[in-house]
Amino acid sequence: MPNYDLLSKTIRSLTEGEDDTIALMATVACEVHHSDARFDWTGFYRVTAPELLKIGPYQGGHGCLQIPFSRGVCGAAARTGQVQLVPDVDAFEGHIACASSTRSELVLPVFDARGEVIAVFDIDSNQPDAFTQDDATALTAILSEVFAR
Repeated sequence: MPNYDLLSKTIRSLTEGEDDTIALMATVACEVHHSDARFDWTGFYRVTAPELLKIGPYQGGHGCLQIPFSRGVCGAAARTGQVQLVPDVDAFEGHIACASSTRSELVLPVFDARGEVIAVFDIDSNQPDAFTQDDATALTAILSEVFAR
């Protein structure tokens, strides 16, 4: 498990004074991805139209280019505004296999200062049951600090 205190401090120092959302997403994706070997694919899907996510900055292999809110784990996070902690993607009805190596997934909604979902932060692992509620809680706090200020 990453040292989330250190990760938070690192991201805070790298993003201080930056207000460009894409630059912030790129920095967060890079830092989180390299903080833990469990994180096989780490990136953002941005809300670009009503009920539609499009790929944003990420680390790892190719991702899906677009995902409707009505489909998959990312769509569920965007649609409900709730964290999706999926220990076995094969058991998630409607899972979209952007990468065949994905076994488990953690998707967190990203809110702006107005409390609106602007993106989802998707972390895939090639290990089953790779994520915990502690991961979700720590990463939610980091995302809130970066994007909801």
